[in-house]
Amino acid sequence: MERKIAIVTDSSCDIPKELAEKYGIDVIDFPINLDGKEYYERRDMTMDQFYELMRAAQGVPTTAAITALQWREVYEAYADQGYTDVLHVSINSTGSSTYANAQQAAEQLRQDRPEMTMRIHLVDSHTYSMVFGWYLCECARKLRNGGDLRSCILELESKLGRVEVCLAAFSLKQLKKSGRVSAAAAFAGELLGLRPVISLTDGVSKVEAKVRGDAAVIPAMLKWTRTRVDDLRTTPYLLAYTSSTQKRDELLKLCKKEFGHPPMYVFQLGGVVSANTGPDCIAIAFEGKPRRLADYEPPLP
Repeated sequence: MERKIAIVTDSSCDIPKELAEKYGIDVIDFPINLDGKEYYERRDMTMDQFYELMRAAQGVPTTAAITALQWREVYEAYADQGYTDVLHVSINSTGSSTYANAQQAAEQLRQDRPEMTMRIHLVDSHTYSMVFGWYLCECARKLRNGGDLRSCILELESKLGRVEVCLAAFSLKQLKKSGRVSAAAAFAGELLGLRPVISLTDGVSKVEAKVRGDAAVIPAMLKWTRTRVDDLRTTPYLLAYTSSTQKRDELLKLCKKEFGHPPMYVFQLGGVVSANTGPDCIAIAFEGKPRRLADYEPPLP
């Protein structure tokens, strides 16, 4: 029986519409609430429009998880259309209940439709944005060209197990609200002009450094990145930004010099991620070493 494979993710992937259409990736939108009004990213506004709304808002945006009921409806539609397999790559399970909701939906569907033969392959990205969207596009491209499903998923999981992020925010309002830095630290940081440099490794974020002034941010990001890889010159990387093309260009220029080669891709962070980081953020994502303990477990005989 020939496989018919659906590929689905959520809008935290930040995969541009043209790439999603090219590789046949379905993207389910997250709801975002700002000053009492609900928006759906990608559907109701562009990224730049969302940044403008954030700057003008009295409060900070909040996001809601995609529910088990929503995922069940998605899965049922695929089953009814005759799909044999669903590859679903989810937002970081540590930062959202969306992954757990998808697990619940898949289990409920199996119980309620025991005759269903469609297999749901649910992958926790352990990260956000095109940091996993890029690798999902690569996976989808190989699958559309006849690649073996299991091999493509194992390769995707291997990449996601190695990719790390170094992020810097130039405004502390959203970080304070999201809990990435404490309220007291954020207040002190604003007074002193401090900027946090934050890592995201295997789904867990951590403030790695605080530097004074905007000019010190990118050198500090590169300094931390160097400690995580053997050689920048052989390290594939991606760059991300929110609203500032000036900061994006500064980051690109210095990274080209330090890495010795251009990034695989430069992308704009969407609403789900910037709801936590704020509208003034840049990031480096790179392929480091395997960081999960499971990667070092001896194989069973």
